[in-house]
Amino acid sequence: MSRYQKLELTWIGKDEELNLEPRILIEDKSKAYGERDTENMLIKGDNLLALKALEADFTGKVKCIYIDPPYNTGNAFEHYDDGLEHSLWLNLMKHRLVILRNLLREDGSIWISIDDKECHYLKVLCDEIFGRKNYITTLTVKMSTASGVKTTHREKTLIKEKEFILCYAKHQDLFKLNPQYIPKIDWDDEFQYILETNNSENIAQWEIKRLNNELKNHNIPYDPQNRDFQDFVIKNAHKIWRRAFIRNEFKEISQKSNSIIYDKKKKHYYYKGRQLYFLNQTFHECFTEDGWKRLPSILVSDFWTDINTGKLFNEGGIDFRNGKKPELLLSRIFHLASNPGDLILDSFLGSGTTAAVAHKMGRRWIGIELGEHCDTHCVPRLQKVIDGTDQGGISKAMSWTGGGGFKYYNLAPSLLQQDEKENWLINPDYDDNMLAEAMAKHQGFTYKPKIESFWKQGFSTENDYIYTTDKLISLKLLEEIHSSMRAGETLLICCKAFEAKCKNAFDNITIKKIPASVLKKCEFGKEDYSLKITETNSEEEPSLA
Repeated sequence: MSRYQKLELTWIGKDEELNLEPRILIEDKSKAYGERDTENMLIKGDNLLALKALEADFTGKVKCIYIDPPYNTGNAFEHYDDGLEHSLWLNLMKHRLVILRNLLREDGSIWISIDDKECHYLKVLCDEIFGRKNYITTLTVKMSTASGVKTTHREKTLIKEKEFILCYAKHQDLFKLNPQYIPKIDWDDEFQYILETNNSENIAQWEIKRLNNELKNHNIPYDPQNRDFQDFVIKNAHKIWRRAFIRNEFKEISQKSNSIIYDKKKKHYYYKGRQLYFLNQTFHECFTEDGWKRLPSILVSDFWTDINTGKLFNEGGIDFRNGKKPELLLSRIFHLASNPGDLILDSFLGSGTTAAVAHKMGRRWIGIELGEHCDTHCVPRLQKVIDGTDQGGISKAMSWTGGGGFKYYNLAPSLLQQDEKENWLINPDYDDNMLAEAMAKHQGFTYKPKIESFWKQGFSTENDYIYTTDKLISLKLLEEIHSSMRAGETLLICCKAFEAKCKNAFDNITIKKIPASVLKKCEFGKEDYSLKITETNSEEEPSLA
């Protein structure tokens, strides 16, 4: 037995590596919307290939990632198949999470919505990919109520009301949350009201009245669920006392006294065996559906029960049953984990909620979605956001009136394809610019053509360039290029063919043939790594080894 065993999750196919083709993205200007200089990106295509396409330009640049992947519940949803054998689902997640981690900033974080069918497997998988020390928390979110069709199988199972969100940092030491408060007041508490006397400087001379005495003067019932009652309590919070249990010497002393007792050392007030504090001592700025308000509040914890899912079907003007999250939920995550101007990424965009919320909150965003609902759901929803006609979700809270824009991209087809004799050839759909950009990405160069030098199509360092062409490289052309090169510059030429004399003509010029130079680097011709229901003869379950 190996001395170097480790705790890990194992499953069929875990060690199979995918040699993903680094595709280029093709902008479709006819589907772009709003401001043309926007950095926001809507990408239609397989999300694994799209993430690979982003890797070269966005590694280490994303502040916050939120994903809501298929839960593998076994149900067939309208817009995607949500049922896989465990191993297939884990493979789907593993390959995407590895790239997502690469895209995160050093101080970034990822938040993953999931339910309890795969949550615990996903936790162990994320421990392996992100490092267990970078685990931040698991949020528990109330997403439904025990009513309706959920009660159908009440004799067989407990009704499910919650979902989870796993949170991991790229590096916990660099990760910082923006502390947030949420409105919180227990309206069933016993509130008491201060009536100030002429000797109000002496706290012991203040008289405590039950709140209902004061409410009678305003014709307001003592009813914790009454809105007028709640408004009165909040408005008079500087005179409203709440009580808390104590375990110190003042408990017995205050129980025997009819006066309020003040502890100068601790700066606390006590009455009838309990500590007193003003309600407004708990006031903080809270983000609500009506905007930022100063309210009685508590710090956001890992247990979220306050987000209303009742209006969810109407948000964004898009119906996406069983696949949409509330905008308020996403806004809380982005408030906690990012700041205006930061880059947000969602590779399972669904109906476009992440992009819509990030946009309204002044964050930059990248959204990836494979299905046709990228066009039928995401595009119209985001157009409404930009026009300012979407006034649902957090629009009122953000005082959103519109603005901004997005660019629309499709994944390019595979660079190489096979002919009838199974020979690999350059895809005829690639024009000169697409070919140059694709080869720059394959060879690890940044594609950025320079007008003054036709052969400077991209660079890897300040003096190292790449030139791609589907034309024959002759010795005459090579000499022309070499004569225009400055001292210290080097060049990689990628071409379909070249004269034999060119092979080692110049020490600072390297020539590679297409497709031979890239053929063994990755898998070509595969267009879909998306979630599919696949039959398998194996009944083996994932296990801890």
